[in-house]
Amino acid sequence: MGLKILHNPRCSKSRQTLAILSDNGIDVDIIEYLKDVPSKETLRQIINILGIKPRDLLRKGEAVYKENDLKREDLTDDDLIQFMLDNPILIERPIVYDDERAVIGRPPDNVLKLIK
Repeated sequence: MGLKILHNPRCSKSRQTLAILSDNGIDVDIIEYLKDVPSKETLRQIINILGIKPRDLLRKGEAVYKENDLKREDLTDDDLIQFMLDNPILIERPIVYDDERAVIGRPPDNVLKLIK
């Protein structure tokens, strides 16, 4: 499987990450995750490959994060994943991944770990 990117074209970091990939001649499948929300299985796979907890993938500055008080400790990993699926704006971006590797493009240069 080739590289994929969970991309938000309105996000400068996401655009910069995509530009780095393009500048290095890397073809990547672009998934505009706000329109084409990943499946629960895909999101779980990405989290596992990244080696993080679902909480670590949340965008804590988003209004929906604050409105739903997602910092609460009583929320399970499943709860947090479901919030991300219901509100994909909560998913940190961009994420570049394949079946075995993944990075969050913050900073965008992180993507170089996958292509060098």
